[in-house]
Amino acid sequence: MEARLLIMGVGNYLMGDEGVGVHAAQLLSRLSLPPGVDVVDGGTGGFHLLEYFEKYPRVILIDATLDGNKAGSIRLIRPRFAADFPKSMSTHDIGLKDMMSSLQLLGKIPDIHLFVVSIEFIQQQGVELTDEVEAAMPELLQQVTALTDKLVFPSEPVTN
Repeated sequence: MEARLLIMGVGNYLMGDEGVGVHAAQLLSRLSLPPGVDVVDGGTGGFHLLEYFEKYPRVILIDATLDGNKAGSIRLIRPRFAADFPKSMSTHDIGLKDMMSSLQLLGKIPDIHLFVVSIEFIQQQGVELTDEVEAAMPELLQQVTALTDKLVFPSEPVTN
C-alpha cells in the first residue's frame, strides 16, 4: 500500500525542548501504526524536507513553539498559509513558514495538521527534555495517534 499520511517531527534534538518533535517522531516510529503511515524525523532538514510535503497528501507535523503558554501545553493548528504557522525558532535551518511559502509557490500544499508543544526557553545544549515537556509526551503521542486513526480510518456516515 502506498503511504498516504506522513507524521514528521521537526526540531533540533541537541537543544533540549526545541527537539520535542524529533523525540516524538522517534517514539512514534516504534509504535504499530496503520498501514500507509510513515514517520520521519525531520530534524532541522529545512528545504530538504520539501520532497516529503510534495509526496504526501496529508501531513501531521510536530514542533516546539515559544508562544508564552505554559511549558508542555499542546495545541493543534490547521495551517493553510505561511502566516498560520507559529514564529520560527532560530535553531531551524529554515522555518515551517518558509517551507509553506515555497509549497504555495509550487502549488503543492498538503493537508497539514500541526501539533505545537509550548516550551519555556531554548537550551543551548542538551538532549534531555525538561520535566514539563517530558510529562506532556504521553498526551502528545495519544493525540497524534488518535488523529492518525481518524485520518486513516475516517468514520463512515451512519445510514438508516
